[in-house]
Amino acid sequence: MTADPAQKDLSKTAYDHLWMHFTRMSSYENSPVPTIVKGEGTYVWDDKGRKYLDGLSGLFVVQAGHGREELAEAAAKQAKELAFFPVWSYAHPKAVELAERLANYAPGDLNKVFFSTGGGEAVETAWKLAKQYFKLTGKPTKYKVISRAVAYHGTPQGALSITGLPGLKAPFEPLVPGTHKAPNTNIYRAPAFLAGPDGTVDPEAYGRWAADEIEQAILFEGPETVAAVFVEPVQNAGGCFPPPPGYFQRLREICDRHDVLLVSDEVICAFGRLGTMFGADKFGYVPDMITCAKGMTSGYSPIGATIISDRIAAPFYKGDNTFLHGYTFGGHPVSSAVALANLDIFEREGLNQHVLDNESKFLATLNKLRDLPIVGDVRGNGYFYGIELVKDKATKETFNDDEVERVLYGFLSKALFDNGLYCRADDRGDPVVQLAPPLISDQSTFDEIEQILRTSLSDAWQKI
Repeated sequence: MTADPAQKDLSKTAYDHLWMHFTRMSSYENSPVPTIVKGEGTYVWDDKGRKYLDGLSGLFVVQAGHGREELAEAAAKQAKELAFFPVWSYAHPKAVELAERLANYAPGDLNKVFFSTGGGEAVETAWKLAKQYFKLTGKPTKYKVISRAVAYHGTPQGALSITGLPGLKAPFEPLVPGTHKAPNTNIYRAPAFLAGPDGTVDPEAYGRWAADEIEQAILFEGPETVAAVFVEPVQNAGGCFPPPPGYFQRLREICDRHDVLLVSDEVICAFGRLGTMFGADKFGYVPDMITCAKGMTSGYSPIGATIISDRIAAPFYKGDNTFLHGYTFGGHPVSSAVALANLDIFEREGLNQHVLDNESKFLATLNKLRDLPIVGDVRGNGYFYGIELVKDKATKETFNDDEVERVLYGFLSKALFDNGLYCRADDRGDPVVQLAPPLISDQSTFDEIEQILRTSLSDAWQKI
């Protein structure tokens, strides 16, 4: 693939006019902005013609892979027929069809679908709905939310308040009051007092402790004030923390005991990332609400949704009760059509089963990297893994701020990309490399990821 001459000034224009998200803009004052112009299968190409393996599915999004013409065609067909109409007191066919399909996929009695345009909006919707639900059912003091340390739930003011990353929140404080944090499920960093005489931590006991810590937060705040617990099936920020055995069953019991809604934030984990349509299916629990987005369309058009149980929706379907909330582009006809076509691909090609059949091979391939001195832990589920980097494997000593700046940002992020792998090197929590390739990936993809990581991580270790 050769560079398009028309693209030659894009980098300068990008720096001058495109304010990139979560980006240190000063980084590109004297260096080119990476500009991606094409995608096909599991690969993307930049404006110089260089090819990269997409090890993050864009941003945990491109489940079915790049270059799916039928998804583009579904968008074009719908735009010709009905490009836009809101779902504010009106319906259109594609939103109706998609809502029914999501309800059929969802566990339990989660049968009501409220559309948004992205995951943060879906989380915002869930919190607002939880607050109003308790007002409508005679418990107006229940408004607080418990979430987990280091968890990311979005950037709108409410979703950011639920987020457990102080560094992301500080510039925008004061935020929405009423959010409180409990421990996450990072067993690699489990408190020392939970370890047995041999120094190991029993996963089931650890899961019970982590769930019980959420109950302690509910009790400390007062159950009469707590509306909901927000948790991801596998926590993203911090590096892919899977739930220990029994964790979600215990959490479901706790929420039921205290009349607290359990919200499963599946913006990343839904639509095959873990090998099931929803992460709740993978781990055997039924939440009161599911928030989802990203993989619903494989990224070919933006959409998000909050899926709500019949029990929680019931008060809103009575009398003049109204959920005074909405988004102009929620349930957009084109996005809804693309989502339906994307879900057709899931069913026709068996993408969920493909992930289930190959997740252990992906993990086994990544586990080969444990022989490197910089690799402390490899964890995750499905096609969603994190590799925690350490300075000392025996003590699990992590890097200081200067080393993170120099090695993670100053070297590793660029080295991975230069070596042909787009993924995420992140220090939200302890330093990790995160991987979430398209769901069409196979052993050849895993091997290529491992080889690039081996080279880049070995070079990074030399920088320590």
